[in-house]
Amino acid sequence: MTRPSGPVPRGGEASTPSVARMYDLYAGGDHGDDPDREAAGAALRALPGLDVAIRANRAFLRRAVRIAAERGITQFLDVGSGYLVDGPGNVHDAARQVAPGARVAYVELDPAGVAHNRALLKDDPAAIAVQGDLLAPQDILADPDIRALLDFERPVALTLAAVLHFIDDRDDPGGKVAVLRDALAAGSVLIVSHAHVHPGVTGADYDGIQEVYRGFGSSLQNRGPAETRRFFDGFTLLEPGLTGMADWHPDAATEREHPMSHSGVVGMGVKDRPA
Repeated sequence: MTRPSGPVPRGGEASTPSVARMYDLYAGGDHGDDPDREAAGAALRALPGLDVAIRANRAFLRRAVRIAAERGITQFLDVGSGYLVDGPGNVHDAARQVAPGARVAYVELDPAGVAHNRALLKDDPAAIAVQGDLLAPQDILADPDIRALLDFERPVALTLAAVLHFIDDRDDPGGKVAVLRDALAAGSVLIVSHAHVHPGVTGADYDGIQEVYRGFGSSLQNRGPAETRRFFDGFTLLEPGLTGMADWHPDAATEREHPMSHSGVVGMGVKDRPA
């Protein structure tokens, strides 16, 4: 399955929604066009608080990246990066709070998002943005710019934040992740966040939000902890294991009042050393 990236044509506005631009709109960004805003509005009506969940996901990612850097990791591969924010709040910002020399490779499917990210990173020699698809993990690993920036003989933090739920089971997301996992050195970490709305959440119409994404050829999976755990095969989960977003190493700034901040399944695992 190829998720529509909704590129903006040379003549003007995109005609198809993009999951990356919709995510940016949920988080308070302004990179969406009319189709993105219409689809995002329909998704928010189907799942009130979705915007809260997206902000909680970004906050989780920053905390996880910071903790990875505290473990001594200085290389990050962020697959499904979406649109970087214009200012502090990206993976390289969080990592460099701990490791000033951290190197980050951002991989995004949406070509307009890649162009945006490259423009933001143009003066940063230790951070790059490339176009790539999780459905083609071998191409990500073979990308010459990524190979030049990251040393896969040393530990790398692989981040898959809010991307796996767009991969249908028939496209073997576990196999795609395994290709990336297998390329990592022992001591590397895997950071995952996955959409999961618990049954009975007030006002949630999960069939409705799935229909929004199916309407432009995408897919949205609602995998729980047991299904998400399989992405960590060969990795040891760090405490507190798999949790909701706001429940994983919360800090003073963590939003915890809204129920949707506790949605999702998130965690970090460390690649085991050979026996």
